[in-house]
Amino acid sequence: MAYIIGIGGVSRSGKSTVAKKLRDELAPMKVFTLDMDNYVLPENDIPKINGHPNWEVPESIDYGRILTILDTNELIYDVVIVEGILAFANKELNKRFDLTVLMEISRATYLDRRQLETRWGKDPDWYLEYVWEAHLEHGQYNEADVILSGETPIDKHDVIPIIQKIRATPS
Repeated sequence: MAYIIGIGGVSRSGKSTVAKKLRDELAPMKVFTLDMDNYVLPENDIPKINGHPNWEVPESIDYGRILTILDTNELIYDVVIVEGILAFANKELNKRFDLTVLMEISRATYLDRRQLETRWGKDPDWYLEYVWEAHLEHGQYNEADVILSGETPIDKHDVIPIIQKIRATPS
């Protein structure tokens, strides 16, 4: 059975970077990373805010599919990492995590990084504010086992405590 890690935090906080560092540092263990961005419902099925798809609410994610993928991959891999802005917004998924990591950044850092984001074009200012507020409502996790700062670049030393916890767990 795989060791399952949940990594959450606001957009641009370093979730994917931490997941990649963990994968690299855990070699030769078999690691599967589940990026929740790949499990967003079709745009027509997502709630809207001001006519804009509302990617920031739990109703935008296909948690059933994520749980099914998790069921399959926890039998194949040593470690499964689930990362996304809404990683902690589903009680069933939270029950599956052996370890939770919350990435924290300041509002100012979030705004600076999001304003540089080009993948989806320029977001309106109201939406950038909304994403932060939605994170405070749906993305926080007061019970996180590890809280990492995403304010500065993540390096392998930041993930050592996580790796030690994984390796100390009997398989």
